[in-house]
Amino acid sequence: MSRVLIIGAGGVSSVTVKKCARLPELFDEIYLASRTLSKCEALQQEVGADRLKGVFAVDADDAGQVIELIKKVEPDLVINLALPYQDLPIMDACLATGVDYLDTANYEPKDVAKFEYSWQWAYQDKFKDAGLMALLGSGFDPGVTNVFTAYAAKHYFDEIHYLDIVDCNGGDHGKAFATNFNPEINIREITQRGRYWEDGQWKETDPLSVREDLDYQNIGVRASYLMFHEELESLVKNFPSLKRARFWMTFGEAYLTHLRVLEGIGMTSIEPIDFQGQQIVPLEFLKAVLPNPGSLSEGYQGMTCIGTYITGIKDGKEKTIFIYNNCDHAKCHEEVGAQAVSYTTGVPAMIGAAMMLNGTWKKPGVYNMEEFDPDPFMDMLNQHGLPWQVLECEQSPFKK
Repeated sequence: MSRVLIIGAGGVSSVTVKKCARLPELFDEIYLASRTLSKCEALQQEVGADRLKGVFAVDADDAGQVIELIKKVEPDLVINLALPYQDLPIMDACLATGVDYLDTANYEPKDVAKFEYSWQWAYQDKFKDAGLMALLGSGFDPGVTNVFTAYAAKHYFDEIHYLDIVDCNGGDHGKAFATNFNPEINIREITQRGRYWEDGQWKETDPLSVREDLDYQNIGVRASYLMFHEELESLVKNFPSLKRARFWMTFGEAYLTHLRVLEGIGMTSIEPIDFQGQQIVPLEFLKAVLPNPGSLSEGYQGMTCIGTYITGIKDGKEKTIFIYNNCDHAKCHEEVGAQAVSYTTGVPAMIGAAMMLNGTWKKPGVYNMEEFDPDPFMDMLNQHGLPWQVLECEQSPFKK
């Protein structure tokens, strides 16, 4: 019998809860907690109390509250789908109560725009000594893209040298300006300096200053911008043969124009300001007035294309492959009432949890996705709504 506690009740969590609920053989009992109890209650009504057994209010910034909740539920696994600021308190609570842990995004301090795994990797000995496992980044990117890389290294290459992760949302939600996941996290991510790995060191670029026009499968040519993304950090650590590793994401011109205006007037700042005698953070206020990403799915048209271009050596010859998934917004809405960006994160969270609960991926310590056998995870992607393709390329679309 397996019992999971999911923390967070946003768009991604809604997908994960619904996917877990359809697999009683893997997820016997599901419990859900969030700062906003009404979100949990609405999801329970939708899924059914027979599958979503209990809902709770919790402030996940407070490890003490999470500890008390875990003691009440007694789960086998905590699935953290809350904000990245809350990763460490939830990990602390799991250690205090002897429960395994999974998340979809690396920890970041609330008051510093800094994205790296150092804080969570520092928990390695604590989890190992406690006989517990923490699986980091079980979303799509990070997550599936890490597994794609491990799959390529296992089946297509003797050594991988060049890696370019590409993330294209070719859909249209009809809004003037909206983010496809938490606005606060999304905008912090986009406005940071770009960073990539080359020749054994990290190199930086100004935000969104490097562009490639790439042709995405079943979508077409889209402007793609170099960014830093956390999976690069673990991939260059676990695949030391990499000579270069980069991450690219697409943005439309209208989106970038809105972002430049908001940034220009200080609305993307994380520095508190005084407003009518109260301290407010402009970015938090902006998040409050932007459309909820979970509300975007109805009428959303088009699809995503997320994957990895990998160049390396096989049998003494250089080759390039592209492993990717296309995910249709309208089909996701029809299946679970979500848009594709939530779907492509929520489904891998469920699969990562399944890998841990059935013992396929299970060992004490703190791990990233590429550190395990990719094959069973890849099989479950095909079974649960995220089928993938491998395209053998005559050459990489990226210059060396």
